Amino acid sequence: MENLMTSDQQALENISFDLFRKEVLKDYQLVCESREASLLGRKEVLTGKAKFGIFGDGKEVPQVAIAKFFRPGDFYAGYYRDQTLGFALGTSTIEQFFSQLYADPDVEHDPHSAGRNMNAHFSSRLIGEDGEFLDLIHMKNFTAGLAPTAAHIPRSLGLAYASKAFRQIKELGDLKNLSVNGNEICFCTIGDASTSEGHFWEIVNAAGVLQIPLAIFVWDDGYGISVPVKYQTTKGSISEVLKGFQKEEGTNGIDIYKVKAWDYAGMCETFEAALQKIRTTHTPAIFHVEELTQPQGHSTSGSHERYKSPERLEWERAWDAMKKMREWIIENALGSAEELDEIQNKAKDKVRISKNGAWEKCMEPILEQVGKSVSILMELAAALPEKKEKLDAINRQLASLREPNRRDIMHSLHQALLVTPNQPAAASLQAYYQELSRENTRLYNTHLYHEGRRRIENIESVPVRYGEESGILNSYEILNKYFDELFQHNPKVLAFGEDLGQIGDVNQGFAGLQLKYGKGRISDSGIREIAIIGQGIGLAMRGLRPIAEIQYLDYMLYAIQTLSDDLASLQYRTAGQQAAPLIVRTRGHRLEGIWHSGSPLGMIINAVRGMHVCVPRNMVQAVGMYNALLEGMDPAIVIECLNGYRLKEKLPSNLLQYRVALGIPEIIREGADVTIVSYGSTLRIIAEAAEVLSELDVECEIVDVQTLLPFDIHHHILDSLKKTNRIIFIDEDVPGGASAYMFNKVMEEQGGYRWLDTAPRTLSAKAHRPAYASDGDYFSKPNLEEIVDAIQEMMRE
Repeated sequence: MENLMTSDQQALENISFDLFRKEVLKDYQLVCESREASLLGRKEVLTGKAKFGIFGDGKEVPQVAIAKFFRPGDFYAGYYRDQTLGFALGTSTIEQFFSQLYADPDVEHDPHSAGRNMNAHFSSRLIGEDGEFLDLIHMKNFTAGLAPTAAHIPRSLGLAYASKAFRQIKELGDLKNLSVNGNEICFCTIGDASTSEGHFWEIVNAAGVLQIPLAIFVWDDGYGISVPVKYQTTKGSISEVLKGFQKEEGTNGIDIYKVKAWDYAGMCETFEAALQKIRTTHTPAIFHVEELTQPQGHSTSGSHERYKSPERLEWERAWDAMKKMREWIIENALGSAEELDEIQNKAKDKVRISKNGAWEKCMEPILEQVGKSVSILMELAAALPEKKEKLDAINRQLASLREPNRRDIMHSLHQALLVTPNQPAAASLQAYYQELSRENTRLYNTHLYHEGRRRIENIESVPVRYGEESGILNSYEILNKYFDELFQHNPKVLAFGEDLGQIGDVNQGFAGLQLKYGKGRISDSGIREIAIIGQGIGLAMRGLRPIAEIQYLDYMLYAIQTLSDDLASLQYRTAGQQAAPLIVRTRGHRLEGIWHSGSPLGMIINAVRGMHVCVPRNMVQAVGMYNALLEGMDPAIVIECLNGYRLKEKLPSNLLQYRVALGIPEIIREGADVTIVSYGSTLRIIAEAAEVLSELDVECEIVDVQTLLPFDIHHHILDSLKKTNRIIFIDEDVPGGASAYMFNKVMEEQGGYRWLDTAPRTLSAKAHRPAYASDGDYFSKPNLEEIVDAIQEMMRE
């Protein structure tokens, strides 16, 4: 019996060793394939087939180690050198990697971005075409990559915070497709030099406070492009600097681990234990992955031989993690040199075949278009002998291109149309040009906003209703009653921000609601605007409906990069496969102070295309906008009027049903002499001016645009202008700001210039920040007298 047990034990050990050996060799194969993809990818850029390349060579071994512990349901917010992780998890194939490198706009070929994002920016589909979230718990979820350094870090906070919310908030327990008791980790990666960005520090601090399952891997190759780490980071080590964040008994904070990029076995051991701790305890962690190499340098834009010493380059060759992994495999009898050579040769063959396949798929539709264009031009030349020489020259030029682009085809067809204006024989040419224009619009100019059934244009207005006993309340009390009903009926809604929880926000819109609905759903945040927005983005990407409060509109500037580069472009750069329907609640416009009374709307609306920007004049109107946004799938900013919270308004009886259709202006005063277009707090001053003007026999039609994005989608302002033949755009942004934007929309896009009897006007605030106190407000922003004078001048023309 003893011998039999020994024999069984030996057999089990042999099986275990064999499985371990196969796993190691499989990982080595992935390392080799990824390295070859980097090498061939660089060559494709240098030959001109691809325009730019940035690759993950040198980082392959840590990533195959990480992939072992990434489970279905987990999320990734990463860096543009993580191709090996994508290959290891099946999120990307090598062929898809090259399709993205070639900017193939076919979403079947580049499922990450349909040719819109730069290479190695991976993503996976999170929502269906109907706008509903998929079964995320069964997927390995990659959120769309970003190129600006550290720009992806804010979202990682929210992706991890969502797990905490799912674990702690009992009302979310029924959302079985979104989480399994909050067991999901967010894996986040970043280059060491990028940890110098403020985003990184803000998010690490927030993660330590919130205690969330966030695992941040710092790839440390010693440089930020050409700048050594000693110029990037105090003490030359991010893990040393972060020691004050280290979690200790009885404190919050983060765990910190240091590993060597070439130590495959050591990393596997460390990652397994540490990630299980994160998953179980929700303690965030930093993994400082040291001694990475970058065999091809930073990118295809230049050579690292320019700034690395011969000694450093020699060290990198010797300590390349791929080379060290090979040595370790041979030393531990897990594979012979001959086996590993065969693996490397097979990897080269596989990558070459994948690359060629991606190029052929990318070029096939283009070559078909070239062929059809050449045929049409030949027929046209035959039909128009007098134009034959010019058409043949255009045709030869197009046909001679070895690697044409779609733009080459459009350029050639357009040239031919210029040669053959108003020619009946050119009808087929014109038709094909229009067909390709529509196709290229579909490929390159769609999905800025959600295009499924929950698109904002499909969300119809529902009129506000008032009951017989509807009382008159302070405006903030109406908001408070609305949020109370909203949180009672929609468990997906969470709210957070500075002073939002315990005191119910600085204007009392959430007063008493944290006590009623709990700190998990309504919570205070530190003074960290980037983190607040990142928290909201991540929560929204995981299927919840967060309301992230930025206390004042001018504080939005802290987070404008995150709003613009990440949130606003998310649906576009994933071709509609990902969405983050975050509502950013803030307050702004007129207040008698230099800092909290700014209205930088021109800057905001031009930075956040892809979001909606709502500018309600009162809080009842704001309620209707919140309801409309919650029906849709787009992110938005709602800017409540700072000086409107104590106005008296009637309480609606249909708080949760009432909806303001976005992009539809409202005429709040009818008149026949002049159209005044504005929004927000300024409308109250305009209304006073209209009363004065009425006594002077000038009847103003006042149009509240309601939303700046979208803006007057049915051209109602034009209808008003056709009646009055005079128009003025008034707001409290700087000259050339949102008033100029509205002017452009109506005068140019809507063709309003055709209906003018007098020159159109804009009246804005002054170019400087608004001065303090009542007189500062009066002399800095449009006042009643200025409005009256401007309109009287128009009437005299």
